[in-house]
Amino acid sequence: MKTFIKIILLYLMPILAFATELRPGDRLQIKFPGESAFEKSFQLDHDGKISLPEIGTVKLQGMSLLQARTVLTGKLSNAYKDLSKFDLFLKERRLTVTVLGYVKEPGPVDMPIRANVQMAINSAGGLAQGAQLDKLQIRRSSGIIEFDYKHYLDSGDPSSLPKLEPMDVIFIPASPLIGNVQVEFDARTLTASGDAGEDGEAIKVFGEVHRPGTFAFKEDASVMDMIMRAGGVTRYAGIEQIRVIHQGQPYPFDMREYLDTGNPDLMPKIHQGDVIFIPQATEQVKSGSRTVYVMGEVFKPGAMEMGEGSGFYDLLATAGGPTRFAETRQIRIIRADGKVQPFDLQGYVDSQGRTKLPSIQPGDAILVPEKTDMNEKSWLKVHPNRAVRIIGAVNRPGRYEWASEMTLMDLIAHAGGPIASADTAHLQILQQRKNGNTESVSFDLKSFLDKGGDIRKIPHIRAGDTVVVPELPKDPNDNRSQWVRQSSDRSIYIFGEVGAPGRYAFNNELNFLDILSAAQGPTGMADLASVRITHRKGDTTQVTHLNLHTYFQTGDEAMLPIVKNEDVIFIPKRDRAWLEKPKETVVRVLGSVARPGRYSFDNNMTVLDLLAEAGGPQNTALQDRIMIINRIDGEAHSRLFDLVEFAKTGDYSRLPVLRAGDTVYVPGKEQSSWYRFVSTLQESLTVFSFAHLVGL
Repeated sequence: MKTFIKIILLYLMPILAFATELRPGDRLQIKFPGESAFEKSFQLDHDGKISLPEIGTVKLQGMSLLQARTVLTGKLSNAYKDLSKFDLFLKERRLTVTVLGYVKEPGPVDMPIRANVQMAINSAGGLAQGAQLDKLQIRRSSGIIEFDYKHYLDSGDPSSLPKLEPMDVIFIPASPLIGNVQVEFDARTLTASGDAGEDGEAIKVFGEVHRPGTFAFKEDASVMDMIMRAGGVTRYAGIEQIRVIHQGQPYPFDMREYLDTGNPDLMPKIHQGDVIFIPQATEQVKSGSRTVYVMGEVFKPGAMEMGEGSGFYDLLATAGGPTRFAETRQIRIIRADGKVQPFDLQGYVDSQGRTKLPSIQPGDAILVPEKTDMNEKSWLKVHPNRAVRIIGAVNRPGRYEWASEMTLMDLIAHAGGPIASADTAHLQILQQRKNGNTESVSFDLKSFLDKGGDIRKIPHIRAGDTVVVPELPKDPNDNRSQWVRQSSDRSIYIFGEVGAPGRYAFNNELNFLDILSAAQGPTGMADLASVRITHRKGDTTQVTHLNLHTYFQTGDEAMLPIVKNEDVIFIPKRDRAWLEKPKETVVRVLGSVARPGRYSFDNNMTVLDLLAEAGGPQNTALQDRIMIINRIDGEAHSRLFDLVEFAKTGDYSRLPVLRAGDTVYVPGKEQSSWYRFVSTLQESLTVFSFAHLVGL
């Protein structure tokens, strides 16, 4: 019998396939031997159309396979002659739907024919944050189907999901907790104010609960259930005074009595739209013959009964202990008779029990003060007899509480350390003496940090002292008014041809190249061979001459002079040699050159170097008649130098010897006899032509 049924189905399946109506998403396979363009499958789009080569778009929606083959054969006959082997098959039925709303990638999706709503949502990138799961919709031509997708996720029951049809539109709405502005948030943010219950039906829970908000109403829910959904009550809640408001009428609920008795009749019934309010507890002032008060920076301040044998530790622990803002060094015991006893709890712990705990009597008060806040104007909290001041170039200058075991390093660290522009080599400590006078003590912190030293030599700080951290002067080119911050005995001067001349801070660890680099180095016009350093310290003024050219060539560090505070560095300009140098130390270049003038000269230079420094001969120069004038034994001598002939031979032995004080003259062609003859002849012809024109 089964074999017979299979045979019947084999015969019926082609018939059923041809009778099936085509719909959007179906994949068709065309058999057309010899035409490679038809080898791939073709899928009906949202409009029920396919696009084929040669004939374009053809709508097949609603047709059977037989009807579709007839239509395609008729259209293809206009482009192909032999259609005897053309055939059409339904390769795969697909499900094409559109997913809109709160999904990550809304739009059309293509899925297998048996796909469900969950697969469609996953194909659209999954749900977006803020989607409301219990109000999903399927929109099709027959109407709108609303279903609870959350119930499917809770139960896993596939029957709770409606079956999809081609061209369905799945819409995922937004939660009612989302406003009209799109913002990024996580699930914790979404549930922080409830679980997306709708207005009019949800229960509102607010007051002294951990997560007040709006919660969906559930049948048989109690007041305790709703309070637990809101995170439970806080430690400030007045659980004896809870109110359930139904239709404008408040109903009291004493939660403490309910917890003590377990009587369910004490709990009011809640309905849709009710409001549950948990007020803050109000306490009466406690007083009595055994009452002790703990105030200030403890976790549970208040009045408490003092039992027999209770001491300072017992009371402080009962109050929760000091908070992280507590100043445990300045605890005060306020006695019942008005006297005040200080107590250093931190010192007691550090002393390992060598000091005694204060005794506490009924009526006393323990005050744990707050630490001095660096972020507000709270300097009045610290008395002057236990404070020090730090001012100047530190990250947090101000007034700080002081203890005898602290050092200068502790103070600087507490103030955030020096800033980048601090002059740590010249710290000043202003110390008050018993006679009322103030003494200034200097300390080189930079040297101590770099090289170390005897820790006992660090100045001792006492309450009432002031520490001043000076600031290095800024670049005088940026702000001319800043230079007054730097005293002259800690400065060095640099003038002349440098990028930024001025006065700079200087110490013993810096050298000549450091100060030259700080001044942005020599300019292009600097005469590096004539640098002068004036040493001002000492009984007499001393001047050092430096040839930087030689240093750069040799790298000999011994050539660099030792500079100290108050010294003056001067780098002259190259073209000022005729003003600043005597004639015996320069060579003069005259005549037809680009830059005639006086030039510095040494024995390593030749006439070629000198001509190059002067810009070389001009076009009108008589380069074969250059004259070298010098003095030998008080008498003037002149020698002729042929630059043209030298250029041809390259014989350096023909170069004349130059010495400082000589003169080089390069004549021009206007000095030649032939040039003067031609000029005279031209003037004569001009006079003759003019006389002829006027008829003379």
